[in-house]
Amino acid sequence: MGEPQQTQESTEGTPEERRALFRVVRGTPDDHELAALAAVVAAAASTGGPSPAPRTPDLWSHPAARLRAPLHAGPGAWRASGLPR
Repeated sequence: MGEPQQTQESTEGTPEERRALFRVVRGTPDDHELAALAAVVAAAASTGGPSPAPRTPDLWSHPAARLRAPLHAGPGAWRASGLPR
């Protein structure tokens, strides 16, 4: 109860601090160190997530399915229709 309570205004900071990508909490980095940190954070953010797994080809819509020979009626035609050529 003896501690001063922080108001919401004091924790939010200035508009520049709220818009910042990162904030230095301790130490005094020079411009080169901040530029290196910004480059690493930007590169990590641009990589995105893991690449999706490769899809298996859909053989129902494969163009070679349109090139099969026509089926002819006759003895054994039903059996020949399911056999590979």
